[in-house]
Amino acid sequence: MKTAAAPAAPRGPAGPLTAPVEDYLKAIYELERVGEPAGTTALAQALGVAPASVTGMVRRLARQGLLTHERYRGVRLTPRGRRAALRTIRRHRVIEAYLVRALGYRWDEVDAEAERLEHAASDGFVDRMAEAIGEPTTDPHGAPIPSREGAVDEARYRSLADLEAGATADVMRVSDEDASLLRYLDDLAIRPGGTVRVVDRAPFGGPITLAIGRATRVVGPALAARVLVRPRDARRPHAGLRAR
Repeated sequence: MKTAAAPAAPRGPAGPLTAPVEDYLKAIYELERVGEPAGTTALAQALGVAPASVTGMVRRLARQGLLTHERYRGVRLTPRGRRAALRTIRRHRVIEAYLVRALGYRWDEVDAEAERLEHAASDGFVDRMAEAIGEPTTDPHGAPIPSREGAVDEARYRSLADLEAGATADVMRVSDEDASLLRYLDDLAIRPGGTVRVVDRAPFGGPITLAIGRATRVVGPALAARVLVRPRDARRPHAGLRAR
């Protein structure tokens, strides 16, 4: 079946958006999504660059109509900037899904590969990848994949660290920023699509005991905070502060 053509890719005044520009737009989108101000310091930390570099790039992107900048309030993507960010995010997450499903990569191996490929792959090529693996709606870590048209499921979920003893929840998404964390979660059998039950919580920020299948595992609150879940008794995703 022939894949429908996607809308034309966003372009800057000098042509297609560069890799650094796409990285900035992605970072701003993620900061906006979790409700944090996309200020100079936060962007510099997210991108691993100097604050002075952020200031210059923000001015450039504002001139291109990709974001707006208010003093003391940080930056916000314009509709055009948001579309561009979601295109890059779609490429990244489809590539991750393809590497796992079609090429047998582990979920802790794909983020760095996708970072390298996301700026080089065309939207059409990525659409073919998605079609080849059955049009996935999430990446291997549970993050939603934007559609070709730029629609994305932005449901927000509770952190595993927020659940009370006795609660049962479906694992929806895990942090993909640390490959060693992903390997550890894999060893614990904590993956999107799985189910966990909180058996016990030690007081004063102590360890959390989980039932995963027939096994019992103990994790710390810091690790639990990086696992997003949907409680079984919840009718819809939680819109609390710990969404990621």
